[in-house]
Amino acid sequence: MRTTAQSRALCTCVVMALGFTAFSIRLVHLQVTKHEEYVAQAAEKHTDRQTIYARRGTIVDAHGESLALNEPVRTVIADASLIKDRDAVAALLAGPLEMSVTALREKLAREVFSKTLNRKAPAQYIVLKKDVPEAVAKGIADEMAARKMRGIAFEHDTTRVYPNNRMLCHVIGYTNGEGAGMDGIERNLDSYLRGQHGFRYIERDGSGRELVQFRGQERTASNGSNVRLTVDMGLQNIVETELEAACKIYNPLSATVVLMEPKTGAILAMANRPNFDLNDQRGVKEEVRRNRAVTDPVEPGSTFKIVTTAAALDQRLVNARTMIFCENRYWSWCKLHDSSAHAYLSVNDVLVKSSNIGVAKLAIQMGDQKFYEYVRRFGFGERTGVNLPWESPGIVHLPHTWSKISITRMPMGHEVNATPLQIASAMSVIANGGQLMMPQIVSEVADDQGKSIAAFPPRLVRQVVSKRATEAVRDAMLEVVTSKGTASGARVFGHLVAGKTGTSQKIEKEGGSYTHSKYVSSFVGYIPANDPAFVAVVIFDEPKTKPGQYYGGIVAAPVFSRIAERAVRYLGIPPTEDKFQGEKGTALAAQIQQYRAP
Repeated sequence: MRTTAQSRALCTCVVMALGFTAFSIRLVHLQVTKHEEYVAQAAEKHTDRQTIYARRGTIVDAHGESLALNEPVRTVIADASLIKDRDAVAALLAGPLEMSVTALREKLAREVFSKTLNRKAPAQYIVLKKDVPEAVAKGIADEMAARKMRGIAFEHDTTRVYPNNRMLCHVIGYTNGEGAGMDGIERNLDSYLRGQHGFRYIERDGSGRELVQFRGQERTASNGSNVRLTVDMGLQNIVETELEAACKIYNPLSATVVLMEPKTGAILAMANRPNFDLNDQRGVKEEVRRNRAVTDPVEPGSTFKIVTTAAALDQRLVNARTMIFCENRYWSWCKLHDSSAHAYLSVNDVLVKSSNIGVAKLAIQMGDQKFYEYVRRFGFGERTGVNLPWESPGIVHLPHTWSKISITRMPMGHEVNATPLQIASAMSVIANGGQLMMPQIVSEVADDQGKSIAAFPPRLVRQVVSKRATEAVRDAMLEVVTSKGTASGARVFGHLVAGKTGTSQKIEKEGGSYTHSKYVSSFVGYIPANDPAFVAVVIFDEPKTKPGQYYGGIVAAPVFSRIAERAVRYLGIPPTEDKFQGEKGTALAAQIQQYRAP
């Protein structure tokens, strides 16, 4: 009996020892052998890497008016491992997020492969929707709390907002869904604007709430820098309004206006049609997104005659009074026409009357190589360097590729292609005493604290022609804007305007010959002529007009006049008429006389 009891006790002790040994082995296995695996599982379950989003820099105009800014929003995130009833959560979110229940269910059912579990598991980070207004996010959070539901979180974010909608759309550009700049200033200065996101590692308890005391490594976000443009939105509004009104009348394929300060190269306004709303880009075609002022070269037509005339004057081959035989309208050897019959015209009047034959003879006197050099010195055939994407250099063919009559066609703006900005820049050379300034659209970049980190001061590219030559061209262009010239419609009461019209035939895609039914109508000029505040180019591609009414002097010059008249009032520029009283010169006297008796 006693032996039996001892045996039982011994067996019990052995069993207990074996049990404790097994538990000990299991404990060692869990705490030592499997330690790293279970720590990883815990971290995967309860530790998150949270992004701290950087604020994208703002874009403002020359006076600080906001053009692109950020609006606080939330990104709705789901942790499917914490959601018990997907259908209920999907039904709750569908209305506020404006998504279908089916789409939400599919998102919430997403699984990912877990390395620690070595199998698929419910995804712990599912982006349900971005750019959700804060008020909507708060409503969802309150409803989730009231129903004691878990698994939905909200991350702070911002969305890009453009207060002026369509205005200046081609210059400002836009961002994609990831916040990266895709066009315009948003693209070209993205490295300044985007900033650098930060991060922090956080731990959550079983209910998904952050354990602040266990917050881990953290790197703060570095906000993007702010960009100030040279554009004046007061002038931009004038340009946009007048361009829109003109497009309703002429219904062109496209239209462009550029205002530029000739002394500094600062772009004061830039607008294109068609345009689009930066806040709603759904369905916008790529051709509408193009900033045609810098991407689409056209044949400049007779506006190019200022280049030929200035070059010949600079070479001292002629002066303003030199007489040119203009063949009484038709020059047979090169089959060149003028719009009106003229026997002899002075160099001054060749520009005033826009004689194709006259400027052709000026270019012939210079010769192919010298004329080509001046065309390039004016900036044609190369990018201006403006801080905008996709700029075209235009087209200027090398002299050895010219035909025998190219020297008679290029002087009047054929066989050469230039962007509207290049045309404005060339006129700025005349307005600025022969100096070519690099066009600037950005004036400064400042960091988040307002400290300037990049500046874009006026930059002289080169002296193109002499001041003497530009003054002679200016005097001729003053007469262009009278009843004697081709652009009386460009006059502005009380101010002296210098300018030049252009009407170029378009080339047919098939055959390469010039059409007699499609035209580009343009005017480029500056005001006041004695002390230019701005140069403006106005271009309409295929304006719809009555027969014979497609000329630049009829279509584009009046648009320039309306823009310039409002612009000089906005800028507070006093009338120039009194300043020129008593001065000699037929061009000045002619405009003054017409202003006195409009």
